[in-house]
Amino acid sequence: MKIALCGYGKMGKIIEGIALSRGHEITARFTRSNPLNTTELSTADLVIEFTEPAVAVDNISYCLRAGKPVVSGTTGWYARLDELQALAVSYETALFTASNFSVGVNILFQVNALLARLMEGRSAYKLQMEEIHHVHKKDAPSGTAITLAEGIMSANRDYHSWQETVSETETGVIPIRSLRTDEVPGTHTISWNSPEDRIDLSHIAHNRNGFALGAVLAAEFTCGRKGAFGMKDLLQF
Repeated sequence: MKIALCGYGKMGKIIEGIALSRGHEITARFTRSNPLNTTELSTADLVIEFTEPAVAVDNISYCLRAGKPVVSGTTGWYARLDELQALAVSYETALFTASNFSVGVNILFQVNALLARLMEGRSAYKLQMEEIHHVHKKDAPSGTAITLAEGIMSANRDYHSWQETVSETETGVIPIRSLRTDEVPGTHTISWNSPEDRIDLSHIAHNRNGFALGAVLAAEFTCGRKGAFGMKDLLQF
């Protein structure tokens, strides 16, 4: 598979190494100094996009309109997700999005929803969530934390919304505390705390390799398909 990288920071470089190790070819590396262009894009089978929320929508739209499938790991733009998924369909190509490409995190999503279902009606337990990332991350809360909150709300009728905070919020609101420190790849913890005990679900990324491998696996899955996809499709949850 011939892959174009849109964004060539730390994640882009790790993705490149994993893609090459799996027998793929990198045909283009798009950055601020080398923006997207049809000449280089035309040689790619697929684009892996890891940039910033402010430019992700334009990047993805450009690629989809050129008929190139996109795997995007950028978060913070999902208010326009339906629009871009529809664009992929209309241009008969594909868009694969994930708030987190780590296989472990996606297992956590499933366990989180199960636990949330079991905790419905157990008012003694107060829910809190904390996410920690490196200082370069632009969006807060993280897309992963928002996905975890949405999983809780879909499984537990006691919760209807989330709010970024450093303290407890009103009943029915999931408090999410976001911290940015050093080069932390990503830590997410969901805590159900009662006067008697506490239940924690936690995922700690040791490095970025798991995210990068997941992105390459997503690219392998997406190439040749048409439509909108996510990690549930890839992992067959």
